[in-house]
Amino acid sequence: MGTRKQKGILGEKLGMTQVWDAANKLVPVTVVKAGPCVVTQVRTPERDGYDAVQLGFGTVDPRKVNKPETGHFDKAGVPPRRYLVELRTTDASTYEVGQEVTAEVFEAGALVDVVSTSKGKGFAGVMKRHGFSGLGAGHGVQRKHRSPGSIGACATPARVFKGQKMAGRMGGVRTTTMGLKVHSVDAEKGMLLIKGAIPGPNGTLVLVRSAAKAPLAGGGVV
Repeated sequence: MGTRKQKGILGEKLGMTQVWDAANKLVPVTVVKAGPCVVTQVRTPERDGYDAVQLGFGTVDPRKVNKPETGHFDKAGVPPRRYLVELRTTDASTYEVGQEVTAEVFEAGALVDVVSTSKGKGFAGVMKRHGFSGLGAGHGVQRKHRSPGSIGACATPARVFKGQKMAGRMGGVRTTTMGLKVHSVDAEKGMLLIKGAIPGPNGTLVLVRSAAKAPLAGGGVV
């Protein structure tokens, strides 16, 4: 990711709707209130060892910001922001501290990856969490139809391997949906309409960035 040019913006997921495209087909889209973000730092190979741009998003009461962060924002000459994200990009030198980044950074038809936090489902069993089939429903099966079954042999290896799929907390984790298409951009309202669904409940923080994988002519990705 550090050896390519990429764009990105922080925003808020507002929800889903559907719109008509040029071919008169109904397209499901997710509405993202993108930005405005502000550049709070530009990293250079000479000083930091790599190229990157740091973006700030969202308002926050200055009294709730600690002193190191306050000094960071003061140095940039911008009010404190609630969220910060860093994008590694080869064209970081084209950004300036204090510069505003809006939804216009993307254009209709662009491919993007969307990073957000998925919905928390609480404690879930293996069928819901991992897609297990469960045990049989015949008369010979005990009342354990949704149980995981065997989790390992007793004598060899006489332990449960790490990573064994078992019941536990589901969701509420950082999730990236790749290769989505920007259906349209409303620059006046700062909205991005992204075709398809993105993880997380309405109101969650999302990062929209340039797609890491480009599509091939045959339908694959590279």
